Amino acid sequence: MNRIALITGATAGIGEAMAEALSEAGWSLILTGRRTERLELLAARLSVSVKTLSFDIRDRSATTLALDTLPEAWKNIELLVNNAGLSQGLDPVHQGNPEDWDTMIDTNVKGLLTVSRIVSQWMIDRHIQGQIIHISSTAGKEVYPNGNVYCATKHAVEAIAKGMRMELNPYGIRVGTIAPGLTETEFSVVRFKGDTEKAAKVYAGFEPLKATDIAEALLFMVNRPTHVNIADLVIMPTAQASSTIVLKK
Repeated sequence: MNRIALITGATAGIGEAMAEALSEAGWSLILTGRRTERLELLAARLSVSVKTLSFDIRDRSATTLALDTLPEAWKNIELLVNNAGLSQGLDPVHQGNPEDWDTMIDTNVKGLLTVSRIVSQWMIDRHIQGQIIHISSTAGKEVYPNGNVYCATKHAVEAIAKGMRMELNPYGIRVGTIAPGLTETEFSVVRFKGDTEKAAKVYAGFEPLKATDIAEALLFMVNRPTHVNIADLVIMPTAQASSTIVLKK
């Protein structure tokens, strides 16, 4: 079997693009997500061995059970990409929806922790000097108005990555983050709960990043020699100077 990578949130956008890029590079893939049909369609068009696991990463028991069902040979994971994440709403704290807060915290932080705990232990047990890459965000570098809880979750991802890099250092496991800026995917459609017109306005008037741009950055990180670790990679479209400054025509 080829080298094995696990990607969470692989049903669309950045996760899907990364699956395609790693497939072309010859990696065997474990792809996870909530939408079973999308996972199966993606797996069917890839040219490598693929395992799909359908579960909600917010559910720790379901996540643990799904990963435990993998055949032993598939647990020899060399690359974990914690990509699953989302934003819900764009409201000030005093108008925020606590259910949206729970969804973001349970997905972006707790789900990432659950998968990281399991897979990093497998790497240690199997003496695999692997690599763990978290997909963060420029929201993990700075806070913007009405992004309070989402930004907090991505700041948490940054802190977790730094801690993991220290804790997994004795085992030769590399840990890094990719922090994309404005990237046109389903992100804003999810944030605005299906309002495609509102979502489209986020990317109007400038050229945003594409999911493939982030996938190419992932390949760059993965293809470094084992003595090189890209710890933190921030990528923004040329039109974007910060979370609140974007040059639009």
